[in-house]
Amino acid sequence: MNPRPLPLLLCGALAVACSPVTNEQTAEDPARQRLLQTVEAESSPDPADNCLLMVWSEQEEPDIEFDRAHDAVKGGAVSCATGASPSQFEAAISALREAASSGNKARLLEHLGIPLLYITDEGERRELTEDQVDELFDEVFDARMLDMLQRLDLSQMTVEKDQGAFFELGSLWLVVDDSGQPRVMTVNRQALAEAAVAAREQAERGEGTRLD
Repeated sequence: MNPRPLPLLLCGALAVACSPVTNEQTAEDPARQRLLQTVEAESSPDPADNCLLMVWSEQEEPDIEFDRAHDAVKGGAVSCATGASPSQFEAAISALREAASSGNKARLLEHLGIPLLYITDEGERRELTEDQVDELFDEVFDARMLDMLQRLDLSQMTVEKDQGAFFELGSLWLVVDDSGQPRVMTVNRQALAEAAVAAREQAERGEGTRLD
């Protein structure tokens, strides 16, 4: 379930960011070369301080303003923990919300990684093939899970270094695949039940989020 090796990604991005920008390259793609020049100018000796810059250097049209405003989440910086930008996760989360709301099974399947790690209510761990996901779809993505998917929000995401990003105590894990896109790699129904209990206990203590 591990994402692509982050050190390799960062080293590659840093090499691109710090490479000389030639006049020929600038003529081919002026906007991209201006970005790389910015990366080189703003880089610091500590690669950990430049995660966003490194991620941007691999993207054709990075959303710089959005990424800078939303990189910090629980667990650390999205870019440093996952090797992807907040805008990439936002796009994936938005697509998952829409797919869950549509009730279209095929649309939701498009956002899953295979094999999909499925953890049942009893804690049994199973790695599902595409055919198995299709067969068990209504069990894996029941009403409770679909409801959670429709409520996904980037601000509620937690990241774990080199492991990915998760929601609701690990009920859902997104991991960056080889193409650089976040995909659902783990569905944990046991954690979803635990998250529901924790939320109920929090509400009973008067610590729940007030709904306007």
